[in-house]
This record gives sequence, structure tokens and C-alpha cells, in this order.
Amino acid sequence: MVEVIKKGAYLVDGQIVWAENAAGQESPDAAREKTIAYSILRKHDKSTDPKKMRLKFDALISHDITFVGIIQTAKASGLTKFPIPYAMTNCHNSLCAVGGTINEDDHAFGLSAAKKYGGIYVPPNQAVIHQYARERLAGCGKMILGSDSHTRYGAYGCMGVGEGGGELVKQLLENTYGVAAPEVVMVYLEGKPRKGVGPQDVAIALVGATFPNGDVKNKVLEFVGPGVKELSCDFRIGVDVMTTETSCLTSIWQTDEAVRAYYENVGRPEEYQELNPGNGAYYDSVVKIDLSKVECMIALPFHPSIAYTIHELQADPEGILAKVEEACNKQLGGKVTLDLRRNIVDGKVTCDQGVIVGCSGGMYENIVEAAAILKGQSIGNGYFDMSVYPSSTPISLAITKNGTAATLMEAGCVMKPAFCGPCFGAGDTPANGTLSIRHATRNFANREGSKPGNGQIAAVALMDARSIAATARNGGVLTAATDIDYDEPTAEELTYRYDGGVYAKRCYEGFGKADPDAQLRYGPNIKDWPKMPKLEEDLLVRLCAVIHDPVTTTDELIPSGETSSYRSNPIGLSEFALSRRVPEYVGRSKAVRALEEAREAGEVPAEAASVLEKVGGDLKRTTIGSCVFANKPGDGSAREQAASCQKVLGGFANICYEYATKRYRSNCINWGIVPFTLDKSAAFPYEDGDWVYVPGVKAAIAGGVEDIPAKVIRGDGSVEDIALKCAGLTADERLILQEGCLMNYYAAGYGKE
Repeated sequence: MVEVIKKGAYLVDGQIVWAENAAGQESPDAAREKTIAYSILRKHDKSTDPKKMRLKFDALISHDITFVGIIQTAKASGLTKFPIPYAMTNCHNSLCAVGGTINEDDHAFGLSAAKKYGGIYVPPNQAVIHQYARERLAGCGKMILGSDSHTRYGAYGCMGVGEGGGELVKQLLENTYGVAAPEVVMVYLEGKPRKGVGPQDVAIALVGATFPNGDVKNKVLEFVGPGVKELSCDFRIGVDVMTTETSCLTSIWQTDEAVRAYYENVGRPEEYQELNPGNGAYYDSVVKIDLSKVECMIALPFHPSIAYTIHELQADPEGILAKVEEACNKQLGGKVTLDLRRNIVDGKVTCDQGVIVGCSGGMYENIVEAAAILKGQSIGNGYFDMSVYPSSTPISLAITKNGTAATLMEAGCVMKPAFCGPCFGAGDTPANGTLSIRHATRNFANREGSKPGNGQIAAVALMDARSIAATARNGGVLTAATDIDYDEPTAEELTYRYDGGVYAKRCYEGFGKADPDAQLRYGPNIKDWPKMPKLEEDLLVRLCAVIHDPVTTTDELIPSGETSSYRSNPIGLSEFALSRRVPEYVGRSKAVRALEEAREAGEVPAEAASVLEKVGGDLKRTTIGSCVFANKPGDGSAREQAASCQKVLGGFANICYEYATKRYRSNCINWGIVPFTLDKSAAFPYEDGDWVYVPGVKAAIAGGVEDIPAKVIRGDGSVEDIALKCAGLTADERLILQEGCLMNYYAAGYGKE
């Protein structure tokens, strides 16, 4: 089904030639430039160093969890107008169910910012962030930077990168995005999917094969091969958007007449160009996918990589669910117990809810296929229910006009507007202890809206829309779509007829029309960032959360769901930091922040002074802050608040063995949190409350020193040496850390290119 081959290869005359057999080919560095990825990256690269890219993007996109903070940061850093198209969609805080008026206040702020700075504003429920970008911003050979982790448009010949808000701020201020020249992985597609197999099945198989060992982390996936032409554009983008879950940097696909037809359909034919790798292009590794062998898949809690075929799960539900249950309960830390096996009834796995939603599930073809499976059927009047969220109003219009929506409603499904909520725990929260199957992007803990801290837990498994519909047709009993006899939609029925008239009527297209006299509209929950202190010569941090889980997600660092209503209030949101994983973290961090505030006021905080006395430190030249230790933090969302909340609470460092994603590490740096790492063989036996003293840290960072000795002051007063690393910082990143955060960096006059 999926084979990961960890060796270099050339693509010669459309065939894979392994590097050891490629006599006469160019060197890997020279031949890598022939990939589609590098042909696009180099056109956007402003660096003179081929190993360290500095990219400028063609467009930006954010949603209503992130755009307020981005604009507030950019405004504080000198923003006057948007230099490139910047679209602000309203697809995450659309329910307005928490906190009174505050969500709609954010929307009004977004429209006022579009008017003032010359931006694009997409009102609530018109489109999810990525569908708007696909229909209105993507173009072959272009690059888009988005403040959402699933910023992926490679199937349309456009490289999308998901990052934290600080990186968008840099683009708004006409700075660049720094990234080491990435490796490129060939994803070679062959064969043709069987009836009933959809894009989520291919995606789950791909994620399951590549994520666990980090095979493609921070690399570019380039999709080529004869199997590409066997996939529609909807199918391709359904796979592509899920590449985020492999932990790759971005993705790109070869383009063809299907992509040309897509751009013609959405009224932008000029955006098409044929993209193919040059003959002899070099790839650092290969992933081969035989589409004809892909089965209907399910990703069990709590990660898209916990991949099984549905048939495997049907054959051994007790054994597989017991294994997954054990891992989930270990991750939940004893706060609540997940009982997945309660969903086994008469030897079969039963589900209580089906949801087709968002940038992965809510595509036109997925919905049409689901309707074909449910035509003339019923989801029943038992516990199982099903919701369908088209990803844009144009898709909603198309399925309304051709009767697809009516077919689904006749079967008992509920049709809903474009909204990302079920992807991150806001909307369609299932009952306690139940299993929801979703064609969505993620199934992390709490992504279904439960609150383990309050004794509530449910679970999400990811599946393709086709198998969700098959399960619905079978009354909630887990069913692979390949096991259902249904009439496949015709080519005519699968043809999406885009009508962008509603965008023209409802969206504000203000790029190039900045009005400096326009006033930003604020609400009582929209707050400016608090003052961020600079880094002194030395650093003393207290461990306020020590987490030894294999991976710590951004959902744990700052929970998703109803907390998103407070995303425009940095201080208010910080109260939720690590609340579902280490509830004591906020109080501990505040206590440390109070010590730094006292020091800045010229006082002598006794506790910090006592600790420094043990290591010969000088309080006057030492920043005091909090610190989080985690084995591998930052898997998941691009949301910068996972780092900014730590900073607001007084955070000044993180220590880990490895950062799960580049974007979380970038977020830490942009918020002035020193991203320390440890050698993977080093032990970390330290506990909450221990202190870490890093003398000369500012000079070390300024000088590019990567190995930085430090000392740990234990609770019993003993002192131990520890070897920290701070590797791979760019010159700009070193300055940002010294200044204390990105806003301070710009205020100091840096970043003008």
C-alpha cells in the first residue's frame, strides 16, 4: 500500500533510478534544483546563501482565531498597509456561543483592518480558510503563507506553508521567512483507487507510514508518477491537505489538464501552468503508494498516524481497541479514563456520530459520493447522527442546485454551513464515552470538544466520507465503503460547477485599497499585547511544567475549542495554558513572573536571590522566567498562542529533546522563548520547581554559540551541571531572542529589508 524507501533517487524519463545506480547524473545538490519544489522555492528566495532560504510569499491567509493577534502585533511593529493579498476568513469563531459578543467583535475588527490596511475579508460561514484560498488565491508556481497548520495547496501547483502568526507579521512588514534549504521526498503514485476508496484513506495510509519515525519531518513532499492522472483535483487536495500530519514542511504536485480545468472552473485560467520535475531531478528519499492497493482506513485516537484498515479493526476489535485505549489513557494522565471497548456491540465496532467537515472532508466530490451511498437509505433513529459541512458557500450552492443536499437530508443527515469547529472541538461534541467518526484533519485528545479535566471524554476516529456514509447506512456499525453496493456518481454528477457570485456579493476585496484614515473597530475583549521584557546577560528559569509524554501537542499547550473565543485577549487566554495537561502551570508561572516584575522594579526578590547565591549569579544582570520541559513539544496546530501564552505568563525558555515542528519552534523564538534542546542520550531527572541557571546566555546567542553550559538548582539545594544546546538560529532569530520578542525586535529598528 505505502512503502517508505530511505535512500536517494533520481527521476529519469519518469522512472525511479536509485542513487547508487545513477552513474552520469548530476550531484544531489545540483539535481535537487530540478524538482518542482526547488523551481518554486528559488523564485521566492531572496537569500544569497543557497543553504539558507529567505522566502517572500505571494499571499497570506488567516482565520478568526489568529488574525486579530497578527494585526495587533504588526500594528505595534509599524504596519501601514498590506503589501501582498492578505485574506482573513471567519471559520473558527463562527458559533459565537461563548463569551457574549466577543467573537463577533473579532469579525468586525477583521473587516475594519481590511479597510484600513487593504485586505480581503471573508464573513462567517462563507468558506473555511483553505477552501477560500484554493478558489481565490492559489496559483501554479505561487507560494502562500497561512497562520493555520493545514495551509496546503500543492495539488493545485501552489506551495502552502502553515506557520505561527509571527511569520505572517514578518511578511506584512516586508521581511522574509527563514528556512534551511529542505530535502525533497518523492511521493510516487501508481495504480488507481478502487470504488469506495477516497482521499482520506490514502492520506491516513501515508501518515501512518511516515509520521511515527519522522521520515519526512520538515521536508517537502513532491507528488509525481502515473497515478496522479488517475485522481481528480478534489481527490488530490484531500490527500494533500493531510500532508501536514506527516510533519512535512510543505507539498507540491505535478500539474496536468485536470488542474487547468480547475482554474478555468473557478474563473482564473491565467493561474495555470504545467509543472513537472526536470529530467534527472534528485530526491532525498522516496515514498511509493500503489493506489490500487489502498484499503478503507481508520485512524484511531489520539493521532492521525494510528492507522488501521477498517477490515483489520473489524477482525480484531477487542485486541486493537485495548491496545489503543491503553496508550490513550497513559496520555490522559489519569484524569479521566477512555473506554473504547464500550463501543463493541455483538463483536462489532459501533459509532455514535459521523461528521464530514472542513478543508479535508467538506469537498464537493466527498459529499456527492456520500450522498450516492446514502441515496434512498436512512441513518436511523437510534443514537447515531450525522452532520455534513460543505467547505464553502459555492459548494453548498452546487450541492443544493443538483439535489445532493436533498438526498443527504432525506437520509437523515443535517446540512450545516462552512465551519471548521468540529476539527478542533467547537461544534458537534459527542456524548461522553462515545466514538465519533469524522472526515476531518485531526483526532487529538479534546478535539471533539470533551473536557477531561471535568471528567468528560469522547473519542474521534478519522475516516473517509465514503466509509462514514457506509457506516451511517449500516446504522452506525463500522463499515468500509468498499463493502457497500452502491451506484457510483456519474462524471456529470461529479463535476463541480463553481459559482463565485456569493463571494463577490459578500466578501470585501480591499487589496490595494488601503485607507489610512479608517478606524479599527475594537471590542472589550480585544487587548494589546503586554510589555515584553528583554533578555538580560544571564537567565534563571524555573521549571513550571515537566512533561515526559512522547509528544506534547499544541492542543495541550493551549487548548482548542471554546477557549478560542479568548484568542484576542492575550492575558485572558494565557489562563488556559496547559490547563488540560498541567493545571498548576499557570499559577506557578505567575509566581515566577512576579519575581521578575519585582526585579525590574529594583526590588530584591528573596527566593530568586537565594537561588542565584548558590551559583554565583548577579540578580541585576539576570532575567527571571518560567520554563517548560517536554520530550517533543509542538505537534499539531500552527497557532502561535501555544508559545505566546507562555511568554505572557513570564516564560523565557523551553527545554526538550526535539521540537515536533518547525512552526512551534519558530513561534517560541518569535515570542522570545529560548528554544533549548538536550542531547537525546541525556537524562532529565528534574522536577517542577527546580531552577535552571544559564550564565552568559545573551552573549552566547549573539555569538552563535550552540553548546551552552548551565546549572540546575534542585529543590534540596544541590547544584548539577547540564549541557544545553541552542542550534541553528539565524541572525534575525538571535536578535529577536536578545530583544525579548518579535515586537521588540521591530521596535528596536531591526527587520527593515
